[in-house]
Amino acid sequence: MDTEFHVMPAISRIIQQPSASDLAVSVPTVTSEQSNGTVLEVFGRHRELISLPVLENEYPMGLISRNIFMSQMSKPYHRELYEKKSCIAFMDKDPLIVEAATPIEELAAQAVASGDKSLADGFVIVEQGRFAGVGSGLDLMRMMVELQSEKNRQVMQSIDYASVIQRAKLSTSREAMGATLADACVVWEPRDLVGGDFYHFEAFPEGWFAAVADCTGHGVPGAFLTLIASSALAQAMNRHGPRDPAQLMGEVNRGMKEALGQHAANNRLSESDDGMDATFFWFDAATRVLTCANARMPLFILAPDQEQVQTIDGERTGLGYVDTRHDMVWKNRTVELAPGAIVFATTDGIIDQIGGAKNIAFGKQRLRDALVRHRGAPMPAVAQALMQEQQQYQGRQRRRDDLTFFGFRAG
Repeated sequence: MDTEFHVMPAISRIIQQPSASDLAVSVPTVTSEQSNGTVLEVFGRHRELISLPVLENEYPMGLISRNIFMSQMSKPYHRELYEKKSCIAFMDKDPLIVEAATPIEELAAQAVASGDKSLADGFVIVEQGRFAGVGSGLDLMRMMVELQSEKNRQVMQSIDYASVIQRAKLSTSREAMGATLADACVVWEPRDLVGGDFYHFEAFPEGWFAAVADCTGHGVPGAFLTLIASSALAQAMNRHGPRDPAQLMGEVNRGMKEALGQHAANNRLSESDDGMDATFFWFDAATRVLTCANARMPLFILAPDQEQVQTIDGERTGLGYVDTRHDMVWKNRTVELAPGAIVFATTDGIIDQIGGAKNIAFGKQRLRDALVRHRGAPMPAVAQALMQEQQQYQGRQRRRDDLTFFGFRAG
């Protein structure tokens, strides 16, 4: 797989956190000695003014809402009764008052907590207690939308780049597979931009090792787990070599449990219960014997002289989970592959996909039938046919999971 490498985008740049001062607007003010008649004049001269601050020696006393004030003064005889009285008669004595340095998200939380009036009539912004301006609820909402949009953009940039990294990591295995096997296919399709599935292929002088794995979840959490699992696999192979898949599974199981702190104990509870299902297999080039270990993931084998697909299910225990014993032992199973035999390993992305007329899972049998139907085609064409059948079966249903499979034809 061709992979483009480029400079890391500026996704780590800290988002500049705006504050209440960015919303402060200079407006006319009045003092408590001034009358409601003066307030009428101010509102009349400033049609855009939503609220009028009332100050006492530069410190805010309250806020007069245009809507409330005009509503009261328009009542019968109210203008005659209140025009010459102090403007505090219709003043909100408990408006929201915030320091100019208040972060915008904290301000938004305070505005919601203070009720509708802060969003409708605005709020007072001060610097060390002294009046600095008035902020409007509409401007606050606009700024929150802009801030969230910027955060979303940067998160998506991060995920996009994580996808580049994940694909680049898999490309080494893809290239090794292409250089080693004459007729093989591999498909890796995360449900989201990044995924919880991964595969590994590595060639050796005596043969080759491959793994297909499905970590808990998908998206970003699943991708994190693939890093832990693939690192544990690499360490296990460096320690023990590739010839014993069952031993490698035991090592990866212990490595994942230790990395995640997932140990079943009566006196402590794990904060997570994650792991992976997998198939590990070693092919000995001299003997043509395939040795596989399976953890809740089947291996399908179609011999050239058979009409039915053989399924090797293996153990019903996944790697790394809290309930998986630290000393869990998986078993190796061996199959001598005749020339032309097809071997296929897949995560449950195809098998568990809901679709069809009855909205049920695709299932293992449909997969086996498809392998038999397309057995005469080269493996890349088999992969293409399987993907087309899966997509047709899925129809308008939502993709449920990541989808990964690896297949080869024995030479």
